[in-house]
Amino acid sequence: MRIDKFICKSTELTRSEAKKLLKMGEVRVNGEVIKNAATQVHENNSVTVDGAELTARSSRYIMMHKPLDTICSNVDEVYPSLLHYIEVDKAFDLHIAGRLDADTTGLVLVTDDGRWSHNIISPKKECAKVYRVNLRNAILSEKSVELIERFKSGLQLQGEDQLTLPAILDIINEKEVLLTITEGKYHQVKRMFAAVGNKVVGLHRQQIGKINLDVELGTWRYLTNDEVNSF
Repeated sequence: MRIDKFICKSTELTRSEAKKLLKMGEVRVNGEVIKNAATQVHENNSVTVDGAELTARSSRYIMMHKPLDTICSNVDEVYPSLLHYIEVDKAFDLHIAGRLDADTTGLVLVTDDGRWSHNIISPKKECAKVYRVNLRNAILSEKSVELIERFKSGLQLQGEDQLTLPAILDIINEKEVLLTITEGKYHQVKRMFAAVGNKVVGLHRQQIGKINLDVELGTWRYLTNDEVNSF
C-alpha cells in the first residue's frame, strides 16, 4: 500500500499529517528516507518514524446494504456518502469495492485493503455479481430464449468497441430478472437492457462472488474470515 496510507493505518495521523511527516524526512523504509507519499510498502518492509517502528492495524472487511440516494464515494456530493452509515473509527479511510449508483440498492463491500478489492473489481478475476432487475417493458415469453442467448453471447453497448463479457440472464417474471455479470462498466446493467430495447426501473445487487446480502437496509456487519478468503 502507499506509504502515507500505511502511516495512517499505523498511527492516529491524518493523510495530510502523514504527508507532512514524509516531506520533513522523518520516515524511513528499510533504513532509507522516503519523501514520496505514493511510495509502495509491503508486509516485509520496516517502516520507522523517528526511529520507532510502525505496525499497521489489521485491514477491515465490511458488508453493507446500501440504501437509495446514497453514493459509493469518500466525499459527499448531491447525495451523502454511504460511509456515514458505517460507525467505525476512521470510516472515511475505507473504500468501496465495486460501486453502485445512487438509485441502486444492495450489497456493497467496503475495505481498506486495496489488493483484496482488486480481486473483486478486476474483470480478469471473473468475480460474479448478481443483480435483481425490474424492467419497464415486459419480456415476451416467445422472445425469452433469444434474449437469454443474446446476454450470454455479449451485447454491444453504445460507445463501446467490444461486446460485454458473457452474462447469465434468469427470468423471474415478465418484468423482473436476475442478471449475473463479471465486469463493471459504467452503468453497465442499465446499458445492457437499453441495448435490447428495454429500460431498468429498479436495480438491486444481492450477491458478489459467494457472498449473499444478509443485513437489513442501511445496516452493515464485518465479513467472516471465510468470506474474506473467498476472493
